[in-house]
Amino acid sequence: MRKCCGLLCTFVFLLSVHAFSQGCSDAGFCTMGAMKPDQPFNKKIRLTLRSMELSFYRGTTTLTPVIHVVTADMNFGLNSRTSFQVKLPYQFVTGRLANTSGLGDISLCFTKNLVTKEKYDVNFSLGTKIPTNGSDKSVDGRPLPMYYQTSLGTYDAIAGVSFITKRWLLATGIQVPLNKNDNEFAWSRWEDHPEKEYVDRYNQARYLKRGTDVMLRVERNFRFSRFNFSLGLLPIYRITRDEIMPGTVVVKRDDAQGLALSGILTGGYNFNVRSGIKALIGHKIVQRDFNPDGLTRELVTSMSYVYRF
Repeated sequence: MRKCCGLLCTFVFLLSVHAFSQGCSDAGFCTMGAMKPDQPFNKKIRLTLRSMELSFYRGTTTLTPVIHVVTADMNFGLNSRTSFQVKLPYQFVTGRLANTSGLGDISLCFTKNLVTKEKYDVNFSLGTKIPTNGSDKSVDGRPLPMYYQTSLGTYDAIAGVSFITKRWLLATGIQVPLNKNDNEFAWSRWEDHPEKEYVDRYNQARYLKRGTDVMLRVERNFRFSRFNFSLGLLPIYRITRDEIMPGTVVVKRDDAQGLALSGILTGGYNFNVRSGIKALIGHKIVQRDFNPDGLTRELVTSMSYVYRF
């Protein structure tokens, strides 16, 4: 127990050292199906096949916008080895240019248990994200940066696989955007605005087509009778470059791909077999230089209540 507390203190110290950096800023697939953090593993207690999780998320960004999200995460057991997940987020953004709100992208995911053994499980997930708008919110007729959008504006295909033991979670996944969005944010649309110097700090995102992301989750879990916590790393590599059209020509910048690395700390407490609470803190350790999608979180925190039935 003393060793666990020492590891926890070390990790919290590392998070504070990197307070200048970003948080868990992927496009959503790191909390879907087999890619989720802090997945349960208990061969002694038969877990129920349905659950409802209500989470409250806060994310600060590298500029002024602060994002709050309330998410209903519902899981339905189709049979003893297959489940279906639906995530419905509602997002609020407050920032220097505007305040926006609306339903976020809807996540749908099938997860199949491929292998179940006494000491490990292997799961596979296949899913999609559905946009709720074209990522085209504006203020006073001026298109807003992606930071202020409640949807990424694209249909995404998602797949992933996980290997879970009592102590370790290893997961990998891929997210492929299938279209460009309708965002029209370009610096030229804000030329006569008094905040022009500040606006120019946002990456242009006109008709953005995000690149393909590949993720790897490495997580060490510490499980007790009612309490558990985990320490993890979440590298996400954008293997293809983002595309934007600030003028009449499509631009693909070299710095619009590459590695983003987050450190993740989670903790949970089970009141009983059916209900519990969870908390998560995330910080970005390595970030990409060019982020037209606005997924630039400095610090991510979330609290969740889970009910299984």
